Formats: sequence, structure tokens, C-alpha cells
Amino acid sequence: MMEREHSDKEEDHENLISQNARSNDAVHSPNHRRSSFQIDDFKDQISSTSRKCHKRYLFAVFLSIMILLLYFTTDLKNLFQTRIPMAKDLGDNPSVNRMRESELRALSLLQQQETELFKTWNRTALMTKLYFDDVKNSGVVNRTSVDDNDKDIVTSSMLEDLKSRVFSQILLNKQIQGILLSSHENGDFVDLTENYTDASFGGWSRCGKVDQRLSERKTIEWKPKSNKYLFAICASGQMSNHLICLEKHMFFAALLNRVLVIPSAKVDYEFHRVLDIEHINKCVGRKVVVTFEELLESKKNSVHIDKFLCYFSLPQPCFVDGDHVKKLKGLGLTFGKIEAVWKEDVKNPKERTVQDVLGKFTSDDDVIAIGDMFFADVERDQVMQSGGPIAHKCKTLLEPHRLILLTAQRFIQTFLGKDFIALHFRRHGFLKFCNAKKPSCFYPVPQAADCINRVVERAGSPVIFLSTDAAGSETGLLQSLIASNGKIVPLVHRPARNFAEKWDALLYRHGLEEDPQVEAMLDKTICALSTVFIGSSGSTFTEDILRLRKDWGSASLCDEYLCQGEHPNFIAEDE
Repeated sequence: MMEREHSDKEEDHENLISQNARSNDAVHSPNHRRSSFQIDDFKDQISSTSRKCHKRYLFAVFLSIMILLLYFTTDLKNLFQTRIPMAKDLGDNPSVNRMRESELRALSLLQQQETELFKTWNRTALMTKLYFDDVKNSGVVNRTSVDDNDKDIVTSSMLEDLKSRVFSQILLNKQIQGILLSSHENGDFVDLTENYTDASFGGWSRCGKVDQRLSERKTIEWKPKSNKYLFAICASGQMSNHLICLEKHMFFAALLNRVLVIPSAKVDYEFHRVLDIEHINKCVGRKVVVTFEELLESKKNSVHIDKFLCYFSLPQPCFVDGDHVKKLKGLGLTFGKIEAVWKEDVKNPKERTVQDVLGKFTSDDDVIAIGDMFFADVERDQVMQSGGPIAHKCKTLLEPHRLILLTAQRFIQTFLGKDFIALHFRRHGFLKFCNAKKPSCFYPVPQAADCINRVVERAGSPVIFLSTDAAGSETGLLQSLIASNGKIVPLVHRPARNFAEKWDALLYRHGLEEDPQVEAMLDKTICALSTVFIGSSGSTFTEDILRLRKDWGSASLCDEYLCQGEHPNFIAEDE
């Protein structure tokens, strides 16, 4: 019994060892001890493993060689580039054929539209020519009706606006055609190399020059008597107001056959620093203006004003106060009573004619003075015409000092180039002034930027000259909002004096530097020479620039007041 149990235990033990041995062989345990009877089996396993490793090594080497060969012999760019199959590649794919047919149909329609747009363009050009030929042939040359002139201007403006819109559609049409053709490998369906959609095709530009109709000017001769003088009195506003006042005094002097006396710097601005006074005499061809100092010398330092006449009686005669009268007397001038020739209020000036002026201001006295005439409304259309109301051989009589003009040209050559927009951005003290008007003319900076961007888009100019009294916080915001085609359009200011720059050397060489009035006239001159001008409505600074542009022939069809025709999108309440 015990032997049988012992035999059973040995059998179980042998079975357990055999199972454990198979299990350990299966997992290749490193701790497994092999018996002497398993040495041959172990050698066979080592030999088999070595052969397997050798095969793997050879495969890795072969794979590496194949990768290198592929790398140097294959164009990976073309291998991985996605190519959109064309209709000819896809055979009879119905959807692709329909797409191609639609695109070609669209191109055909665009070509038809382009043809019709050109027909419209040609008709517009013909209508413009016939209109102005009719005006010339009608014999109406020297019109004095403001309404008739306004109608002419409106009609011309409407025609030019229509031209601009048609031109924009032509450009858009060609752009669409180019986009549609770009999806096809063969772009020979339409010739896009023609240059007739250039911004100046047909001799026309979207921002072309304004025709000032110089042949229709109505002028008078200025032939003064050598011993008859008109003393100009200008007292209202800043320099720009005084220049407008002086221009009207010139008209009166021509009507009254008198030599105009330019006011002394002791009672007015230093006109000789900003204006080319002798230029006026050269243009007219005779001595028509003198400085106060010249008059004083000719009168042996004793000048008496025989009559001191006032155009305006309200709010006070001649628009002069007691302080101004004292300054005049301080020059050594003597004069009698200051009297108004009629009842006239600066807040509501009446329209006057040449006959009105001659009837009230004609005198046999040697020296007369006429008070401030900035607000005077005399023969408005004649005074405002290009070149002014006086016959002369120059473009304009009131012109910036020669040194200022040359400095402006040098600035443009240095910083701007021939194609630039000029912006007069009046801000200081303008908020209250504009809000007193209906509608207001003071625009938030973002709204102003939108208006400027529209002009930039139309003109296509790469840079803007900025003449402004605005704070840096406003101009900085404005600059960040001015862009065209995703690119910032720079706002260029006149920089501070830098001895490394020579564009302003003439002013320093002749003692005209750091004079606010000279700098203001320099800004005006730069603006007057620009391709396109954007002004501030209600500003006499802007009005003087527009006068120069009109007289110099630089006025553009794209010139306008800032946000012209728009109201500010936000207006503060009154105090």
C-alpha cells in the first residue's frame, strides 16, 4: 500500500517537473537551469536565433538602401502635390462638365457686360462733349448768374461721377474674368493683357483736373491813378481771413482806380514774409500795390486818410475796436470820423453789385481807407472765378512767397512724390465752432477715417500729407485707421528742424524759420500742389487752399470737404 502511494507520488512529481520544464521553455526564463542532457538542444536554439537576427539585419540594410534610392530619384514635390483634375482629365464626368460650361457661360456674359459698359462710357463722353460745345456755341460766355453756374457745376459733377462708376464696373468686370480664367489651364479664351482699363485710359482719370473754363473769365483792368490810394483795413479772424479780406480790397482798388496800400505789420500780419507782393505788380504790368512804408516815404512820413469808410456798420463800424484805432494812429496816420456807407451786418451780408460799390465808395480824395471786407458779398461769381476778377498775365495774384513755394516743392520731392493726397484736418477749437452750425462739421475720428479711406480708394495715392492742429492722440488713432488694400497709408507731417535735411534750408538761410505764419503758408502751398485735397468745411484755411488750387489749375475732381454730404454719427449736447 505504501509502495503504491510512493509510486503515485513519484509519478505526480515527474509530471509536475515535466510541466514546469515545458512552461519555462516556452517563456525562455533567464533563471532556468538546464541539465546536462539539454546542452545539444540549447546549441541548436542558439544557431536558429543567430540565423533569424542575420536575416533581420540584412532586411534593415536593404530597406535603408531603398529609401535612399527613392529619395534621390523621386520628385517628392510632384509626388505629394494635390492636383485638381481638369475636365479633360476626368473624361465625361457630368458634374465637372457642367461646372466648366457654367464658368465659360459666365465669361461670355461678362464679355457682353463689358461691351455694354464701353458703349455707355462712349455715350457719356459724347454727351459731355456735346454739352460743353452747346454752352460755348450759345454765346453765353460771361454769365453772372450764380444759379446758372451752379447748374453747370452740378451737371459736370454728375457726368464725372457717372464716368467714375462706369469705370469701376469695367475694372470689376475684368477682375472677375481673371478669377474665372485662373481655374483653367488654358486661359486663351479672353485677352486680359489689353491696357484699356488703365486708370487714365481714353485721356481720362478718375481724379482728373477740373476744367476752370479760363476762356470764359470775366475780368476788369486795374489801371490806378498814381496819386490815388486805397488803405486796406483787415481786422477779423486769423491770417487766412485777412488774405481773403485783402483779395477783396484788391477788387475794390481796381474798381476805384486806386493803388492798394498793404497794411503795416504793426497793425496786421507781416504780409511781406508770406506773400510775393512784387509778384502782383509784375502780373498786372504796372504799380498797383505798395507797402505802407513805401506810402509813408512818398508822403514824407505824413499820411492823412481823407475818408475812412466802412463796408459793415454792425456789430461795429468797420469791424474795428478802440485798440485797432490806437495802433493806426500809432503809425502816424491821421483821419477823421469813421463812417459806414450803408447799413450792413456781418451776420447777414447782402449781395452787392459793382454799381453799388461805385455809387458808395467813389471819391476824388487822394487817400481813402475801407474797413474789413472779409464777409462782403460783391459779385461773388466774378470774385470766385479761377484767377480772380482782375485781368493779369499770371495764374494768380495772391501767391505764396517765392522761398515758401520752393521749400514746398523740395518737401514734396523729399517726402511725398508727385502723387499724394493732402488733408487739412482742423480740430483745435473746431468742436464748439462746428456744433454751433447745422449740421455740425466736426466728425469722430473713426468716421473721418472712413471718409478718407473712400477718397484714398478712388484716388489710389500711396501717401497723405497731413496739415493739422490736432493732438497726437487723435492723429495716432487716425493713422491706425487709414488703409488701402490691406496696407497702411502713411500720414506725413512736416518734421521738426533737422540739420541733416536740406529741404527747408532756404527758409533758415533767409531768416524765415520758426515763424507760425510762414509755416502755415508752407502747409497751404504743399496742400495746393497735391493730386487730391480733402479740406475742413467752414475753415478759411481750407478755402484759401482751394483758391490756390483753382488758380494754379491743380484742383481735382476728387477734391472734397471731409465727409462731404454726411452728418457726424454722434454730436454732443450743448452746454
